[in-house]
Amino acid sequence: MALSRASHLRLLAGAGAPPARSFHSHPYQAKVGVVEFLNGVGKGVEAHASKVEEAVGGDLQRLLEARTLRLKKLGIPCKHRKLILSFAHKYRLGLWKPQAEPKKVQGS
Repeated sequence: MALSRASHLRLLAGAGAPPARSFHSHPYQAKVGVVEFLNGVGKGVEAHASKVEEAVGGDLQRLLEARTLRLKKLGIPCKHRKLILSFAHKYRLGLWKPQAEPKKVQGS
């Protein structure tokens, strides 16, 4: 009885269970600017890097505070505006950072 109880407690405590998340390091950008941020988003958004950088003055904080209407006035399509704003929100919360090397597109 005591032996089965001890093994049951070990199972509940998770002893010997593999870790739930990966501990591999991901290379992130040390300094993130507007261009690096948009390149990290990818999906065609990087084509607007020069327009956005000129409009916000190269300041990432001003890009993170930008709203839809300001991006619309720059001539950025709706799909790309949505991507920029969603990744800006994730970046502000600390849930996402642009990687040092851009993602490779499959099929190329």
